[in-house]
Amino acid sequence: MRVFGLSLLAILWVLAWIEPVLSHGDQPLAKIAIHKTKFALHDQAHVNAFPKVLGLEGQNTDFVTVEFSFPSPSIDDWIGVFSPANFSASTCISEDPRVVPPLLCSAPIKYQYANYSSLNYTNTGKGSLKLQLINQRSDFSFALFSGGILNPKLVAVSNSIAFANPNAPVYPRLAQGKVWNEMTVTWTSGYGINDAAPFVEWGPKGGDKVRSPAGTLTFDRRTMCGAPARTVGWRDPGYIHTSFLKELWPNLVISRNFALVGRNMRRGRGLERAAGLYSYKLGHRLFNGTYIWSQKYQFRASPYPGQNSLQRVVIFGDMGKDEADGSNEYNQYQRGSLNTTKQLIEDLEDIDIVFHIGDICYANGYLSQWDQFTAQVESITSRVPYMIASGNHERDWPGTGSFYGNLDSGGECGVLAETMFYVPAENRAKFWYSTDFGMFRFCIADTEHDWREGTEQYRFIEQCLASVDRQKQPWLIFLAHRVLGYSSSSFYAEEGSFAEPMGRDDLQKLWQKYRVDIAMFGHVHNYERTCPIYQNVCTNEEKRYYDGVLNGTIHVVAGGGGASLAEFTTINTKWSIFKDYDYGFVKLTAFDHSNLLFEYKKSRDGKVYDSFRISRSYRDILACTVDSCPSSTLAS
Repeated sequence: MRVFGLSLLAILWVLAWIEPVLSHGDQPLAKIAIHKTKFALHDQAHVNAFPKVLGLEGQNTDFVTVEFSFPSPSIDDWIGVFSPANFSASTCISEDPRVVPPLLCSAPIKYQYANYSSLNYTNTGKGSLKLQLINQRSDFSFALFSGGILNPKLVAVSNSIAFANPNAPVYPRLAQGKVWNEMTVTWTSGYGINDAAPFVEWGPKGGDKVRSPAGTLTFDRRTMCGAPARTVGWRDPGYIHTSFLKELWPNLVISRNFALVGRNMRRGRGLERAAGLYSYKLGHRLFNGTYIWSQKYQFRASPYPGQNSLQRVVIFGDMGKDEADGSNEYNQYQRGSLNTTKQLIEDLEDIDIVFHIGDICYANGYLSQWDQFTAQVESITSRVPYMIASGNHERDWPGTGSFYGNLDSGGECGVLAETMFYVPAENRAKFWYSTDFGMFRFCIADTEHDWREGTEQYRFIEQCLASVDRQKQPWLIFLAHRVLGYSSSSFYAEEGSFAEPMGRDDLQKLWQKYRVDIAMFGHVHNYERTCPIYQNVCTNEEKRYYDGVLNGTIHVVAGGGGASLAEFTTINTKWSIFKDYDYGFVKLTAFDHSNLLFEYKKSRDGKVYDSFRISRSYRDILACTVDSCPSSTLAS
């Protein structure tokens, strides 16, 4: 223990001098008053972690047992997980060379109270925890603190443990490319371009395989815009690789026994999937000639624009992450996240593409959380395209060009979202893009940049809506993070706008002119659906079955992915058809060019709690409605 005492003196010297780091209050790691930590290593306190090597069977998630003892236990003692294991000041890089001592290397990546699973800890001073770790390109150590999280005292530090190959390629994220028959694969590893050549080996399942090279990106602390991302929240992101798998055969899904009877769509039993199934694995060729491989995965190619086949889309926002081991990191803030993830995995055979419309993991400047989020959703992102939108917790930071000058990104200013996930935007710093999926056209806006008339983004939105061929792609969907349409949330009601101020002022004429079917948003952590609406007036009194012309756009808030729920106002909003204060997600099912099913499912049980259907012909899309009539002439 004396050896640890000498090596950790530097840590506490830093802790004694470092100023508090302010970040968004929603991030639990920010609640730990690291700057108040005192040096209190105790000869009779100890922490031991085992096994010392994780992932011996190739897995990237594993459990570790942490045993600890302390002769003066208290109810607020806690264990912090640190990675890299050596978190002494000697490894820190000062942001300002004039500042002595240098900045603290990192906050813990997670923590748990010592009595969480050892109820007699305060009596015996002995306890143990079983914690889940993921492969994050470095080793781990565990530190015991007394004094709670507001006045922490470091009393003991464990041995270090690590995964068998900390640098292994992990957590693949599929996304649609810029053309319909291209799929991108993005993943993370510890191998830079001077260490190995990254690639994907892929091909039709059961057929010949080819290798496609991958590009490599990374960034350093200086890329961050402020604290805590640039200070205690910083953690080396490793290397992010993206490969482009081209000229895919389309995903054909043939539905047997499907029938449309009156107002009821009956699902056929059993789906015959005819083509488009591919297998792949991630690879790195080291410069000594050896290969490092991931496990094998599979996906289905996307349908070509206009393809008449069964197509199923899931949409939600604001999911974040949670810890399966019960650690306190997000116990009270994103408790619905694991339920949503679990339900999507269970339903994955009936999901073709996912849209996560902003507020991805709520890292808020604590970069380790992005790795943990990609590990949580790996079973989804490795099998279906996972398309994201930018939210306030990804982008907003003062003086960086974001439309809102708040601190919600914790200093990330968009860098993590733009690098960790691929989207087919012309410039990922401007996070707006369109993507086609069979009979769907999706126009994804970036609410953290100005969308008003006359801006670059407004011109993109109009071009996206205007350029779709509705005869081939009848289902036109607008997606964004903040609510630009309608919401009955209490905080929007207090604004008096029932949406972002200026939100729909300019955009509603585009939605109406180009006959957008559904506009869907996150940001508000609940679920709500409106009538088809234009200029605050319901244009269709039907609630469940829309036959023919909608005459307006249906607005949906689907921000109940996992973050703490938001209250509704008590004001009666006449345009609101259905509200739910719970966690859930939306599923769209296009059966053909004329029939669309909308379902809202709760994350806790996967059951449908709200739904509607649209049945119409191409002529209904062309029909003249208020403010959507093209110019005409009386000439014959």
